[in-house]
Amino acid sequence: MSNSSIKAIKTLSAPAPVGPYNQAVIAGDWLYCSGQIALDPKTGNMTGEGQIDAETMQVLSNLKAVLIAAGATPEQVVKTTIYLVDLKDFDDVNKIYSETFGVGISPARACVEVSALPKGGRVEIECIAWLG
Repeated sequence: MSNSSIKAIKTLSAPAPVGPYNQAVIAGDWLYCSGQIALDPKTGNMTGEGQIDAETMQVLSNLKAVLIAAGATPEQVVKTTIYLVDLKDFDDVNKIYSETFGVGISPARACVEVSALPKGGRVEIECIAWLG
């Protein structure tokens, strides 16, 4: 695959990256979305005040904005990875996650507990979508 078939996705509807990466990259018929945390795209500040429900809603809103910018929908997502600072939040995250990814065929998924996330977030979600 040549560099001409790889395209960076950038949208103001999702937070700007906090490091040297893109919000997403299209490679052929695949979309690889970077992990999203609960940053407000307008202010760049964390939202949710540490509440897992509010953080998860913002994370999924950010992720959907990146998908839309790439011309995709949540229904095209084939794989997600969820990073939680505390696995005790698993059920709460699942309830909100299923509102976005519970229609049709749910994506394959991994969920892991991590010691910390950027900006003190409690949840981060990344995904891969099929564009073909």
